[in-house]
Amino acid sequence: MQGDSGGAEARWERLAPGVVRRRLPGWDATVGAIAGEGGVLVVDTGSSLHEGVEIRREVQELFGPPVTHIALTHPHFDHVLGTAAFAGVQVYGAVGAADLLRRDRDELRHDAVRHGVAPDVAAEAVELLVLPHHPVSGELTVDLGGEVRVLLANVGPGHTAHDLAVLVAVPGGPEVVFCGDVVEESGEPQAGPDALPHAWPAALDRLLALGGDDAVYVPGHGAVVDAEFVRRQRDALAERFGVS
Repeated sequence: MQGDSGGAEARWERLAPGVVRRRLPGWDATVGAIAGEGGVLVVDTGSSLHEGVEIRREVQELFGPPVTHIALTHPHFDHVLGTAAFAGVQVYGAVGAADLLRRDRDELRHDAVRHGVAPDVAAEAVELLVLPHHPVSGELTVDLGGEVRVLLANVGPGHTAHDLAVLVAVPGGPEVVFCGDVVEESGEPQAGPDALPHAWPAALDRLLALGGDDAVYVPGHGAVVDAEFVRRQRDALAERFGVS
């Protein structure tokens, strides 16, 4: 990491060279950042414009260049409402996520308020919400310069109908997989009204096929886990929802 990182250094966990993540307060949601020679990609943006501004500032402290790309793992308030804090970036999401966010702005705001976001804070973030510019229907590679290429993979449906995983392998480090809420460590995986339980185990099978046994898996909430944890969660979800 470059520059004087100050307090940001203590809040961000280093996963591999140029790859970090932070667990945000409140809902323990993960945000990540991946730096290459030509750009920085942020994974998810928090639950408010304030969180988005803080993420943007801290990532620039850690790496130097401004954020150039954002990948949204799924369209829930605690992962997308900070996106408007990043001016001029390229935003990626699973195919259909942009249409959902455009159509269901009121529900997004209500969901944020139900979970404790102040009404005025939620309203501002939803009003300024930036929708994904680039829909990912299969797999898409983002070149961040040097030897850093990030794979965006539409692994859903599962936790939602629009689940996107972010995979990166950098020289000198393990492959890192940002899972979104398809994987959760700090509690039982949450299956809300927009979940597709029958498809969730298959989404985890796809995730494991992409990352493999030696990858570091970063849940949407909670501590970093390994492939064996993901397999156990896959089997528990299959039993919970009565699918194979």
